[in-house]
Parts: sequence; C-alpha cells; structure tokens
Amino acid sequence: MPLAPLSAPAYSDPMRTPVDYVRGVQHPEAFHGRGVRRGYFEGWYIKLVSADLSQRWAVIPGVFRGLAEAEGTRDEAFVQVLDGLSGRSWYHRFEVSDFEAASDRFDVRVGGNTFSPSGVTLDLPQLRGSIRYTTELQPWPVTLREPGIMGWYGMVPFMECFHGIVSFGHGLSGELNVEGTPQSFEGGRGYIEKDWGQAFPAGYVWMASNHIDSDPEASFIGSVAIIPWLGRAFRGFIVGLQHSGRLHRWTTYSRARERRLEIDDTHVRWSLEGRDGIIELEAERVRGGLLHAPLRTAMHQRVEETLDARITLRHRDHDGRTLLEGTAQASGLEVFGDTDRLLGL
Repeated sequence: MPLAPLSAPAYSDPMRTPVDYVRGVQHPEAFHGRGVRRGYFEGWYIKLVSADLSQRWAVIPGVFRGLAEAEGTRDEAFVQVLDGLSGRSWYHRFEVSDFEAASDRFDVRVGGNTFSPSGVTLDLPQLRGSIRYTTELQPWPVTLREPGIMGWYGMVPFMECFHGIVSFGHGLSGELNVEGTPQSFEGGRGYIEKDWGQAFPAGYVWMASNHIDSDPEASFIGSVAIIPWLGRAFRGFIVGLQHSGRLHRWTTYSRARERRLEIDDTHVRWSLEGRDGIIELEAERVRGGLLHAPLRTAMHQRVEETLDARITLRHRDHDGRTLLEGTAQASGLEVFGDTDRLLGL
C-alpha cells in the first residue's frame, strides 16, 4: 500500500474504519490515523546510540490533529530531537501536508526525513545523514491472542493511548553530521517504539534500555500508567524483558501482579511477579531534556526525558534462581504527571 497522506477524506468515526482498525491491530508499527481529522496524535520514538555510547539521540517523527472546537488548536506534523547526553531538545514543526505514512507497514516521511525498516535519513539542523539498520527489527510478537505489547487491550477502540514496540534492538551502520561534526554509528544499537491515540496518560512511568552490561543482546521496556476505563481508571502496567532467546512478560492482561512500586525524587523502585518469574527494577532519576507530548488540544505539554538513566534489574524464576542480573546504561526514563494518583490506584 502506498504512503497515505493525512489529507485523505475524513469519515464519521474519529478513530478508524473497520478495515483500518483490523489492519492496525495486525500492524502496530504502521500508521493508524488514515482519514482522521481531529483529536488524534501518532509518533514513532527512534533511538540511535553509537557503539561507544558517546552519541545518544532520540528522533521522534509524528503528526498531531487537535480538536476542531478548541481555540488555538494547531494541526501539525513534527520531528522532535533529544540529545540524550546533554539533555538539549528541539521541536521542528512541519505542515500536515509534509507528513506521509503507510497504514500496513513502518514507512514514514516528514519533509526530507524518512524512517523505514532499513534505516533513517535525516535532514535537520542538528542531525543530517543516513543510518542503515544492519540487522532485522525485533518487534513485540503479534498474534491473534496477543496483538502486540498491549495484548487484548490493543483491540479496544476507545483506549486513550495505544503503544507498540517496533524493535527491541537492531544494529546500526553509517554516519550522521551532528551539529557540523561527523559522528560514526558503526556498530551502534537502535530501538523503536510508538504511541498513538487521543492523548498521553495523565500520569505514568516509562523506562527502556537495550544496553544491559551482563547481556549485550538483552533488552527491556517497562511502563505503568493511569488508564481511563468506562468512566473510572485503573493502574495498568506492561514489562517486557528479552533475553536468553525469548521474551519474558509481566502485564496487567496476563494477570501478573505488582509487588512494589515506589517513586521519589531520586529513584523509581518497581518489582513484579508473574508466570515468567519475578523482575526487580531500580531506576536512578537524572535530569533530562523537555519533549512535547500531546494533550487533546495541542502539542504543548512538556515531558522530561533522559537517555542517561541507570537501571539495575534482576530476573529470578519462582525457585529463586537468578536468570539475568545487570545494569542498563543509556536508558530512557520518563516520570510524568499525577504520580500520587498513579500510586493510589
């Protein structure tokens, strides 16, 4: 299917047609906003880290459609850039007509910037050049029973925010001109995830890394958030840890349970138990850069994110044997919004 511009005809359902909906469930990595005119956002989080960890960048292409009745609403495409070491960030606005994306695969263009399973090409003031992916992308598996990271929640059309893992990890090759200086990404490592829907949760914690010192092939993603549900709300969580040739899961929909969740000014301490054993996480909070995130009316919300967090983790089986233990470097971490309410649910 060719790339679909957002200027495609609108339809009455503010989300998707039935065909688009089914296709979206099967392809969380693809574009879900075909034909949507209002109250919608979608963005892909693309992490690029050099082999020596001296270059840590997140590039986030996406599109935002505000509510038509809201004053000051601005429809826009964008590419955000985060320097994971310095914490500097930039938000580059584009016209919606500059955005194109495929609805059956990962294939996105915003202006002169392109993103696909083979790599990225960037034409931004901070980053120019091309990065090629040297290994295949490793998505969260999509099956009829579990269509991606959200499980059966990914099939519920009224969810506020949807999430997808496009690749737990893949190799990098190539060079970027970083603010005028050539920087090599040969032998580096990448990661891709995405979000789409109406708005980000009112409070959440997100963490991710594929630079775990005890296992260079390991990768993990963890998120806990306030989930609106039929006029009420609950605390929903998803943790995926990939190592030793398989993906280990702790999720709300698989009936895992949280043993501990603590958030203070310096750390997030979190442990969960489920059919894949017990996972214990401790993330050190460090200052990061400010990114734009979607409200229902605008991309004006500011979320602090770092690519310099250190996360210690331990995975044990039910007999107490340690299956993986290590420290994750160059980790992404966000702690946002009403965390008191999050902890109280």
